[in-house]
Amino acid sequence: MSELNHPPRIIAIANQKGGVGKTTTTINLATALSAIGKKTLIVDLDPQGNASTGLGVDHSMRTITTYDVLVRKIPLIKAIHHSAIPGLDIAPSESDLAGAELELANVARRSFRLKDQLNDLRAVSGYDYVLIDCPPSLNVLTVNALTAADALLVPLQCEFFALEGLSQLLRTVDLVRLNLNQRLQIQGLVLTMYDPRNNLSRQVSKDVRDHFGEKVYQTVIPRNVRVSEAPSYGKPVLIYDHKCAGSQAYMRLASEVIRRENKMKTAP
Repeated sequence: MSELNHPPRIIAIANQKGGVGKTTTTINLATALSAIGKKTLIVDLDPQGNASTGLGVDHSMRTITTYDVLVRKIPLIKAIHHSAIPGLDIAPSESDLAGAELELANVARRSFRLKDQLNDLRAVSGYDYVLIDCPPSLNVLTVNALTAADALLVPLQCEFFALEGLSQLLRTVDLVRLNLNQRLQIQGLVLTMYDPRNNLSRQVSKDVRDHFGEKVYQTVIPRNVRVSEAPSYGKPVLIYDHKCAGSQAYMRLASEVIRRENKMKTAP
């Protein structure tokens, strides 16, 4: 657990391309971090609310959501639910969050709504990590996440169009860094749905590593049926089947994230 007044590290998990394992990575990375003693909060900024469902937060329980936090400025701490996993909490979302783009259109400092909320929470929360699950688009919600974050983690599916749109995300990161959040760093890129028997998976992995070098995590997340099944039970795969290949990969990813975070925090 964090020491008193030791602020958490905030990591946005984003890719405007859908179906890349973004929410799955958020849930299971958070679970892995909590399993090794890091108190973690997920902020669900996706109107689909899949991270909330994947942690077993029923729709009837979502009386205060990230919509209320961003649009109505209700304190973030009031939206937080304790999950069934010790040390892992979540601020859930609902479909009404999709209207935030229009409702915040003419609001001053609209890109800082989440940052302001997290600043209020940081000094008193006791969290080691806050993971923000972003929607699959570069809208005001994703910009809020990038403005609030210390670092960005990008899941990339091992398929033909893996790099399509990534340049647009990186341009957005550059703009956010220039205008809204100069401390934002790219924590890394993680390859998901990897099948070592598939020539395309191997080629995509090589292409991404050739292009981005050390920014790509050594850990890859395999295509694994247990990972796909777990959300329907409202559980992370590490709880659903902790021995499967997907669970073991997310534990390795958590260790790698922590190593990178420690380097980033100590870098000049």
